[in-house]
Amino acid sequence: MKIAVGSTNPAKVQAVMEIFKEADVISVQVESEVSDQPFSDEETLNGAVNRARNCLIERDADIGIGLEGGVVKMERGLFVCNWGAMVTKDGDIFIAGGARIPLPERIAKRLENGEELGPVMDDFTKRANIRKKEGAIGIFTNERITRATMFGNIMEMIVGQWEYKKNHDES
Repeated sequence: MKIAVGSTNPAKVQAVMEIFKEADVISVQVESEVSDQPFSDEETLNGAVNRARNCLIERDADIGIGLEGGVVKMERGLFVCNWGAMVTKDGDIFIAGGARIPLPERIAKRLENGEELGPVMDDFTKRANIRKKEGAIGIFTNERITRATMFGNIMEMIVGQWEYKKNHDES
């Protein structure tokens, strides 16, 4: 089975490879067709679906996977949000969302002023490529949950839905 992941981010690719151990998993840089910093659940989810569709088509894969991180404004502040999508050659789409935690006010203000979370986190931590490692979720949970773990949980939910459909399809 050929699985295309719509990202070259190691945290995202690792999450997919952990689930599809026996498959040929390839990473493909494709467009999300949303803002560089998605600012709602809907925009973040649309980015995940777009990535899944785009890499499925680009690599003629059996399955396309899109994983997208964003933020969502709530009454209690700005929260990280994460969505995943899996699109099959047959046109089925499976989606799932991930963990949410509030961002500190000083981070939230920078995002609300137009900056992107990845570079803001690099500046905040004085380290490079946080988004490719533990991510903001890892920093602010003391690495109890990392970006790869969180996307791994999303992948478990997506694949579980796919398996359920395969096992319970009436056709």
